[in-house]
Amino acid sequence: MLVVHVFVHVKPDRMEAFETATLENARNSIREPGVARFDVIRQQDDPARFVLVEVYRTSDDPGRHKESAHYQKWRDTVAEMMAEPRTSIKYTNVFPDEQGWD
Repeated sequence: MLVVHVFVHVKPDRMEAFETATLENARNSIREPGVARFDVIRQQDDPARFVLVEVYRTSDDPGRHKESAHYQKWRDTVAEMMAEPRTSIKYTNVFPDEQGWD
């Protein structure tokens, strides 16, 4: 399992549009066979900051995700909504084991 946290800082006047586009992407992403989870969370003390928690079954699955039409639509739609470039950190799953994600 590969867990990716994507950190996004959104322009204050674009938060609603960003959330709408991101939820559409997340709903489509969880239908991909290589995606175990795709969570969208928002920082409580700074609602312009989001984290996308993406859990992939293999190290090849993020590449497949980025080739999907819904990801490319999201990427292009939200590009001008960012207050700064998004960043990510990759993690290796420790617990639960792989069966615990199903």
